[in-house]
Amino acid sequence: MSSAQQRLSQVASHFGPGGKKGVSAITEKHPDDIVVTCALRTALTKGGKGGFKDTAAADLLAGVFKGVIDRSGIDPSQVNDIAVGSVLAPGGGATEFRAAALVAGFPESTAVKSLNRQCSSGLQAIVDIANAVKSGMIEVGIGAGVESMSSQYGPGAVTEFSELLEAHPESANCKVPMGVLSEQMAKDRNVTRAAQDSFAAASYQKAVKAQKAGLFNEEIIPLEVKWTDPKSGEEKTITVKADDGIRDGITPESLGKIRPAFAKDGSIHAGNASQISDGAAAVLLMKRSTAERLGQKILGKYVAASVVGVKPLLMGIGPWKAIPVALEKAGITKDDVDIYEINEAFASQCVWCINELGLPQEKINPKGGAIAFGHPLGCTGSRQISTLLTELKRTNKKIGVSSMCVGTGMGMAAVWVAE
Repeated sequence: MSSAQQRLSQVASHFGPGGKKGVSAITEKHPDDIVVTCALRTALTKGGKGGFKDTAAADLLAGVFKGVIDRSGIDPSQVNDIAVGSVLAPGGGATEFRAAALVAGFPESTAVKSLNRQCSSGLQAIVDIANAVKSGMIEVGIGAGVESMSSQYGPGAVTEFSELLEAHPESANCKVPMGVLSEQMAKDRNVTRAAQDSFAAASYQKAVKAQKAGLFNEEIIPLEVKWTDPKSGEEKTITVKADDGIRDGITPESLGKIRPAFAKDGSIHAGNASQISDGAAAVLLMKRSTAERLGQKILGKYVAASVVGVKPLLMGIGPWKAIPVALEKAGITKDDVDIYEINEAFASQCVWCINELGLPQEKINPKGGAIAFGHPLGCTGSRQISTLLTELKRTNKKIGVSSMCVGTGMGMAAVWVAE
């Protein structure tokens, strides 16, 4: 039987009587699986204060690109395309991201694009590359994400709407600040401040425990950067190798003392919302047959993804809508999933989505999340994959889901299998 006939037989078996379904189906190995052979990130650092406050987004990106080359051993000329998710970069980052790839060692034959789907940009970049590999457009690619919120976050991140957009009620809602939306959702959906503070404190506590145990070390690539001391003005060269937003000693009681940020009687504050941060992450993808031919070590595989829209004013419920769609596409149930990486944009929306989906807390962000160590907007979707695959491997588990809510009212999710 030819290889083509063998593959047709494999595909047919998935749909025929007695064919494998569910977990047994997605954990099978096939030559055309879209696999991950390297997934890493920088540390995430405090916006305006942390280790990367003086480092340009493209420089962070060049660092993770070089890290992918060094760690995977891939010949840079084998990488056909790179997609980079970023939300705040001027001009979409298209020019400097291409330059970053060249600096990192990729040849001029490696193409680069930037994209922006708000907080899911990093995941969208990975899915775009996975789909390009699956279709045969490219053989090897990198999906990445980056954000320097130190240099690019602020009022200028949202442009003024025209009269045409302002006149449409749903359209106008697209520019309502996310914190205000999450505050309103918390009130409408009865997500109490106590529930939010308890969830946020757990995120910090899990992250502290993971950091002390060295559980982030494998996924983080240390970067040497220039850093200006805000007190002395002295420029120093430092090596950034750990998330600097993680704080020990956080409890629901200590968070309960923080003043609300968006309303006098509100429930959302700096301690139960994601941190403003800087960082970058990258994921190397190809078919299993290509990985085996190139001698690449396989970390896991991409199975399926979903992206959905919700009302702009209900932006935070995105994972609740997107996760079931991704699970259905993968042919599995919520109970089949070992770990969920759900972005903690705000504790309010995360708590609500988890409760509505009926997910056990112990499966959610076992090493903490964006409340504890930050949410560099375009980076998060790609950062989650390095965190997820590393933890699945460490705990000898198999199936993971990454998901996030998305500004202007969307949600995205993807299903992964570790090896």
